[in-house]
Amino acid sequence: MTWFTVLIVAVGLERLAELVVSTRNAAWSAERGGVETGAGHYPVMVVLHTGLLVGTLAEVWLRRPAFVPALGLTMLALVLASQALRWWCIASLGRQWNTRVIVVPGLPRITGGPYRLLSHPNYVAVVVEGFALPLVHSAWITAVVFTVCNAALLTVRIGVESRALAALPAPDATGARVSP
Repeated sequence: MTWFTVLIVAVGLERLAELVVSTRNAAWSAERGGVETGAGHYPVMVVLHTGLLVGTLAEVWLRRPAFVPALGLTMLALVLASQALRWWCIASLGRQWNTRVIVVPGLPRITGGPYRLLSHPNYVAVVVEGFALPLVHSAWITAVVFTVCNAALLTVRIGVESRALAALPAPDATGARVSP
């Protein structure tokens, strides 16, 4: 269980790195007149994602489920894939990425990277990680609870984000983003 605790701590540290990038990018957006929408659901998102990490550790340490190698290794591969997708999203959005819904007026919607395949690829990463991370060590209760709660949250979040992004101008003819 120690190695699993190290994994959860590593994911937590990765989340802190995201928050550093997000805070820097949100400030950049604010300096350019960025407008935040949907701020009301943000605290719920923070609690839910913190709960994923805490709940996973608590379930494993308290319930002590058996580690099932076939399940655990498959889920670990999915966790790693979701991290790769998440950072591809962050790199593709550049300074426009943050954990809030902030849109800078006049900047075009980014349609490169994973965004040429899906409108909201980061949420694919969130969904996959949300069930896979707990299942690395058979924490199925946390996986189910997070998945159900996250589905409700994403219904709100994706609606807010889609409405905010609809106000952005279309990308140029090549699909490239325009950097100010």
